[in-house]
Amino acid sequence: MFTQIEAAVSRAFKQQLASKLNLNREVTLEQPKQSSFGELAIPVAFQLARELKRPPKQIAEELIAGLPKPEGVACFEIAGNGYINLRLDRGAYAWSILRGVETKPEQSLDKIIVEHTNINPNKAAHIGHLRNAVLGDTFVRMLRKRSYRVEVQNYIDNTGVQVADVVAGFHYLGHKSIDDVKALIESASPRFDYHCWDLYARISAHYKEHPESLAWRDATLHAIESGESDLVVLGHIVSDAIVSAHLKTMCRLGIKYDVLPRESEILHLKFWATALELLKQRNAIYFETQGKNKGCWVMPAAAFRTADAESERGEAEGEDSKVIVRSNGTVTYVGKDIAYQLWKFGLLGKDFYYRPGFSYPDGHQVWVTDDKPYATAPSFGAAAQVFNVIDSRQAYLQDVVVAGLRALGFTREADASVHFSYEMVMLSPRTCAELGIELSDEDKRRPYVEVSGRKGLGVKADDLIDKLIETALEEVESRHPDAPVEQRRQVATQIAAGALRYFMLKFTRNSLIAFDLHEALGFEGETGPYVQYAAVRAQNILRKFKERSGVLPDFERSLSPESLARCFDSEELWQLLLLASKADSIVDRAIGSGEPAHVAKYGFQLAQAFNNFYHHSPVLGEEDMERRNTLLWLTQYVHQQLLRTMDVLGIEQPEYM
Repeated sequence: MFTQIEAAVSRAFKQQLASKLNLNREVTLEQPKQSSFGELAIPVAFQLARELKRPPKQIAEELIAGLPKPEGVACFEIAGNGYINLRLDRGAYAWSILRGVETKPEQSLDKIIVEHTNINPNKAAHIGHLRNAVLGDTFVRMLRKRSYRVEVQNYIDNTGVQVADVVAGFHYLGHKSIDDVKALIESASPRFDYHCWDLYARISAHYKEHPESLAWRDATLHAIESGESDLVVLGHIVSDAIVSAHLKTMCRLGIKYDVLPRESEILHLKFWATALELLKQRNAIYFETQGKNKGCWVMPAAAFRTADAESERGEAEGEDSKVIVRSNGTVTYVGKDIAYQLWKFGLLGKDFYYRPGFSYPDGHQVWVTDDKPYATAPSFGAAAQVFNVIDSRQAYLQDVVVAGLRALGFTREADASVHFSYEMVMLSPRTCAELGIELSDEDKRRPYVEVSGRKGLGVKADDLIDKLIETALEEVESRHPDAPVEQRRQVATQIAAGALRYFMLKFTRNSLIAFDLHEALGFEGETGPYVQYAAVRAQNILRKFKERSGVLPDFERSLSPESLARCFDSEELWQLLLLASKADSIVDRAIGSGEPAHVAKYGFQLAQAFNNFYHHSPVLGEEDMERRNTLLWLTQYVHQQLLRTMDVLGIEQPEYM
């Protein structure tokens, strides 16, 4: 409802600007610093004062003179030297919400692609991958909540260096045949993705001790890219098995995908060959004949260097051209990313084939790219905007991809390519101890500990989720010892997933995170369980009333704008209703800023406000029928808005806490 009011007020003032001041401007709205100033502040007079050379207060008076008030607005007031403050008609506003007078935005015809997760299919997922996946999934949920058409992609680099290293580890270091590896996949212990985690650390250590063994990597990469030898078969077996494990891991947190584009098809279907010819034709790259990049196809540094890039990246990197094709003929992954980005926008003139892949419990189907036709496959790609969820260390390479689009003349698509970046996840020393990670005395004194998959030092995502469930289960069993075993397990799982997702979301994307298991699982403070607890409390109030009375009152018949106005004369109740009504507005702002943290913060604030209401306004014990019905309706509405917000955050409400 608040979103509709904001839109109506913006339209009204835009019309006033056009009719009274002959100006065509968008009108920005702000939140007043104090609730006593009203519900919205409109600073347009200050924005125009210098241009019109008139006092802001005079402009404000002219704008509100005769301005029709949108439904639900009580008045406009001028404050200070020219702020226009808006006050809502509390009874009318509450009545509109009660009657459900709210329109859902029309679905956008333009498609948005959000690519996230993108784990190298060479070992088990770790805690850093969880931040990527949770951020991407939540952004998708935000967009879909506001009726955007979204396609979720998870790019699978199944021909890259990391996969090649594990394949080399099996073939050269471990002397494993294809049948041996298949047997490992079938074995329940150890899990195959865990086995590959250890193997990746071993092969990395072997390369360090025996640099000549790097020839194994080169031979494996060449075989995978050329599509020849048993190494190719082994590469597919390894990557497919680990992708399946990754999808199951992410499914535990409610994270789903629509399509898995694979790098192998980008090569086999000549996506890269097509992109290479385009880059050559447009002179976006050139063949280097001297220096360290002799024999390579490179993109000149000037193509992707921004005005402040050198100061950010350092002089050494700022001057280098970017190698797109190596001297041995293999393409760097930024080259393949350019081809992939062209396909995402429907600019390549080619498409993948697709086959059914993973199926989720709810029936949702993930499709996987293939190099052979499949009769009933849907279509993918051809988006109007693309968000790539990739950590901030990849900013330089993302710049190169966008520069490739610009060099090809695709300026609009370059502008519509968004690097949805984020910082890394560390671990608190306390959590390392909980998870059995041995630390040096120096690391124990640090505020956080870095992890490294290459060194085998890190937290596997499934191990972390299991530990969270185990810890949550102890709390659930202490509170509800008589509840059914499976139900307790389900509640603990919902609490654990909510705790993990909320912790990953409550920090802004440019913040480093030191994940702490006990902090995340806390039932007090800014945590997922705190938000879940508020929703459970609201549900319990409504459930207890229905147990006593059979059904909830018919609120439309028992309440009216006048009765609602009387009850919401209470500032505490009014502020709770107002906050609850801002759920859609908060999501819109979070989309605009690209910050899911705003939705997480809002969820906590709404839970906090409801808990204060719970302690100060005993709903079931209220004897005045009009006030009791209003409090019941407010409880129901806040519960609905909490659930909607939790759904955006990917957090479920447990049956009890």
